Amino acid sequence: MDKYSEKRFDIYGYEKIDTQVLEAINYEYPGRDTLVEYYTEEFSSVCPWTGLPDNAKLTIKYIPNEKLVELKSLKYYLTSYRNIGILQEHAVNRILDDLVKLLKPKYMEITGEFLARGGISTRVTAKYDENITI
Repeated sequence: MDKYSEKRFDIYGYEKIDTQVLEAINYEYPGRDTLVEYYTEEFSSVCPWTGLPDNAKLTIKYIPNEKLVELKSLKYYLTSYRNIGILQEHAVNRILDDLVKLLKPKYMEITGEFLARGGISTRVTAKYDENITI
């Protein structure tokens, strides 16, 4: 018997992603297309099947409309992913959806550069543009 077949770590579902902690603050220069960029090399979530960690450099770029994300709230929000079982591609899209809902920016792009697991690294980019309707 494979001693790893029964090995599991605690994995939480999407309901534990803390969107309630996110806060927006007023942007004092509406009408000016300023590119805002945040990044962290400490983003982590877990594989939904094994519970093993997925670590990434996460970059958030956006052109605000009327709101900015308050950075302390963003840090707590991103940290809430630490034990969430979510595919890398889904994590990046979920972060985009949550931040677009909060900020209603003119443009936003989220990129996750996930470290190699099993010899494969992954880069995922999801974009939002208020001028494009799908």
